[in-house]
Amino acid sequence: MATTAIARAEAPAELIAAAKAEGELTVIALPHDWCGYGAVIEGFKAKYGLKVNELNPDAGSADEVEAIKANKDNKGPQAPDVVDVGLAFGPQMKAEGLVQPYKVSTWDEIPANVKDADGYWYGDYYGVMSMIVNKDLVSNTPKDWADLKKAEYSGQVALAGDPRASNQAILGVLAAGLSTGAKAGKEAGEAGLGYFAELNKAGSFVPVIGKAGTLAQGSTPIVIAWDYNALSWRDTLAGNPPVDVIVPETGVLAGVYVQAISAYAPHPNAAKLWMEYLYSDEGQLGWLKGYCHPARFNAMSAAGKIPKDLLDKLPPAASYEKAYFPTLEEVDANKAAVTGGWDKVVGANVQ
Repeated sequence: MATTAIARAEAPAELIAAAKAEGELTVIALPHDWCGYGAVIEGFKAKYGLKVNELNPDAGSADEVEAIKANKDNKGPQAPDVVDVGLAFGPQMKAEGLVQPYKVSTWDEIPANVKDADGYWYGDYYGVMSMIVNKDLVSNTPKDWADLKKAEYSGQVALAGDPRASNQAILGVLAAGLSTGAKAGKEAGEAGLGYFAELNKAGSFVPVIGKAGTLAQGSTPIVIAWDYNALSWRDTLAGNPPVDVIVPETGVLAGVYVQAISAYAPHPNAAKLWMEYLYSDEGQLGWLKGYCHPARFNAMSAAGKIPKDLLDKLPPAASYEKAYFPTLEEVDANKAAVTGGWDKVVGANVQ
């Protein structure tokens, strides 16, 4: 049994050979400072010798869906083989026939509530919504969502994406809604829209997509982003400027992303090999180094496979104790409320 388990941890030899024959893989929407993806991509290339084409690193989940649709007949490097999208987009892509099934060797260690039973999409990692604050420009670090309504934060608050297309931004709105006491789903989505409408009317909301550069430059001194992105930006900025990363006291929202292979992938075997790598111990630890909790975290922790130094770099476990994991139905209902209502309720053109 032990020998079988070890063998199954490695990608099948015939899959490796088929992927190498294809020679390349096309990914999309993978910024190098998101979940440690820069090192993960380099690790994959070093291990298997494949070329990796990287499309539009700053794309949102909806952009990834459109990229597959727009390149159905394109067999070149502009057609993504794989996508990494928010949880709500997995079922949508399956329903639209845009993804194909594949179960990785470590399939059984992926929690059942974050994967499609037939293997069309599966959870890869999760984080919680946080706030990253430029301390050179913000003297009092906000502790919770309600704080951002204070006049002292005028012209300072941004989302890390367009809430009509970016999963990160859509769920940032949901988290704000949850902080008001609204129930997850449509109710919290609408409450979140109301919250951002208030911020926008007061002049506190900045309609610029927040990232490390805009935070450092001062155009978005407070950015609402996944904790793993905020922590990675903190490391990249290295004290210039000094920043605080805060998990709010209420509305602590956990968000799961999912992987899927395009139904029209020009390099289907390379895509499957990429999945095998991502869900191997090496790939999962690569994400953890980027501050993301990988899908196999609990199973790997129980097996003693997670180095203590990696655990020590994560925020205190207490920060995650209040985290709410919305159901797929709640995520879908929130997404519909936010994407459908942002223009009408908030009216800020984020770009």
